[in-house]
Amino acid sequence: MSTIYCNSLTQYSRYKTRIVSIGDVALGGNNPIRIQSMTTTDTMNTIATVEQSIRMIDAGCEYVRITAPSINEARNLENIKKELRNRGYNTPLIADIHFTPNAAEFAARIVEKVRVNPGNYADKKKFETIDYTNNSYDVELDRIRERFTPLVKICKEYGTAMRIGTNHGSLSDRILSRYGDTPLGMVESALEFLRICEDNNYYNIVLSMKASNTQVMVQAYRLLIKTMQENNMNYPLHLGVTEAGEGEDGRIKSAVGIGALLEDGIGDTIRVSLTEDPEFEIPVAKNLVDRYVNRGNHKAIAETKNNLPYSPYDYKKRESSEILNIGGHNVPRVIADFSDKQKITPATFFAVGYNYSVPSDKWNLTDQACDYIFVGNNVVNFEIPGTLGLIYNSNIWSTLKNHTRCFPLFKFDDFLKSEKKSTELNFVSISVNDILEPTNHSIIQSFNSKVVLILETSNEHGMAEQRRILVELMNNNITLPVIIKRNYSNFSEEKFQLQSATDFGALFLDGFGDGIWINQIACASPKSTNATAFGILQATRTRISKTEYISCPSCGRTLFDLQQTTAKIRNRTDHLKGIKIGIMGCIVNGPGEMADADYGYVGTGVGKITLYKGREVVERNINSEKAVDALIELIKKYGDWVEK
Repeated sequence: MSTIYCNSLTQYSRYKTRIVSIGDVALGGNNPIRIQSMTTTDTMNTIATVEQSIRMIDAGCEYVRITAPSINEARNLENIKKELRNRGYNTPLIADIHFTPNAAEFAARIVEKVRVNPGNYADKKKFETIDYTNNSYDVELDRIRERFTPLVKICKEYGTAMRIGTNHGSLSDRILSRYGDTPLGMVESALEFLRICEDNNYYNIVLSMKASNTQVMVQAYRLLIKTMQENNMNYPLHLGVTEAGEGEDGRIKSAVGIGALLEDGIGDTIRVSLTEDPEFEIPVAKNLVDRYVNRGNHKAIAETKNNLPYSPYDYKKRESSEILNIGGHNVPRVIADFSDKQKITPATFFAVGYNYSVPSDKWNLTDQACDYIFVGNNVVNFEIPGTLGLIYNSNIWSTLKNHTRCFPLFKFDDFLKSEKKSTELNFVSISVNDILEPTNHSIIQSFNSKVVLILETSNEHGMAEQRRILVELMNNNITLPVIIKRNYSNFSEEKFQLQSATDFGALFLDGFGDGIWINQIACASPKSTNATAFGILQATRTRISKTEYISCPSCGRTLFDLQQTTAKIRNRTDHLKGIKIGIMGCIVNGPGEMADADYGYVGTGVGKITLYKGREVVERNINSEKAVDALIELIKKYGDWVEK
């Protein structure tokens, strides 16, 4: 598989795009990665929107996006812009448009940039499958051209930039009928509009490929770059994960998707979409972006050929042999690290999902109970849960009298020399040098079926180095399971979550890794570290351990308090493992934007909620005070409810 979606898979390098002028803040080229967000106020409330915009700008927001759902809001952008300029703020403004070309055409004369969604700018979604001939499809494209060209000409005349922003959940029926619900469909959706722009010699364009599913999102951006290069295009890219949610889940999910692309030098501007006030999105975005300021100075990594043993455009888990419950078709395993503890007791395991009941003398497991615990040189002298394995340093393991569910960790050279090994499972730590040394390939291939490799790195560009090692294993048909391990120290909890989600997420999205091992010092509690590991696997959709909330970040279109409602729904449903619930502020972000949610809660009027099962409307216009109870009843009706 040839890869042309980034400059290099081993040397960090920003992917070069054309420069787009957005007011006085240029995007693309050698400009910094820009940070933006979107107001959540009513656009008709000028002062509220201005004051929220100022809070965003003071936090570091470089572009402020404001929704304009109708011509009235588009007109009021002029008042908002004037008030901001009177207060000394010259930050470029972006009008966010869905469904209403007349609003876009008016806004394009006022603000520095307009965002249009090709899925609904000229189409209304009916979830119909249409069998197009080439001629009938061309007729549809002519209709879009007629509808879209006036906006292009206005933008060209006024020097207004445009983002053609494809969203996975709002692809038109036309695109879905021809290309399916795929990354290719997302790319083609944008290109249909982009070709119209180019036919009018208009190039001040930014592109985005947003999705709530991080696998789809990353694949779509990569495919977009590949397609642009084949067509001699180089438009800058706006990165984002739609409906990421709130709290640590929203941060982890955003870091997985956005971070996976930033790691490969992709992205010119980012927006982190959290169900929180927009000024709180900015520090998260800055944490993600600031990591790459000097990334190009990392220790050199041996280059890989362009012909890869995996596809960057389609998810497929790396084939590995199965050893106990690791590898093969097993979900990725989570290893907790308690090697720094001076003494380990049953209470130590509470933080990683194992609760010991003294009265009943039994262990109770949560849905986020880790699979293995590395205890290092500590000796555990009490009965452990039957589903848990302990990992010891090999020299300590060799002294144990009872090896039941206890396994050794060797360094590579020590494993080769050791005469005492487990007959069930051995963990062997390897480095890039161990793998890239050709004479070691046959040695590793000769390892029996009782070995799991622990892959570590100290390289600043560690994700790329670990990916390079995994590619080497695949190219040499080495199918031993691999646990990916990373070490972090002295970070804030949020920074730790963002960096670990980026480092691990980028690999799991490409099907790499049979397990995750996070070792941290002075970053977070053991409970938070364990939750982060499971959160990363959930965000990459490689292991589902809890309810998933596809929650939009709110905007001026929102018809209820999204933060309060999301918290209320989460409080009632967070025990429903594997269920996906979409919580959308308005019909623009639902039902299409909910993508593959099992249930949907969508604002359809002031104080009115419509409930969905999948993409089908079940009940319309429920009073908001009764809507959460109605959602619970809907989940019960379809058999997905369990009591806490």
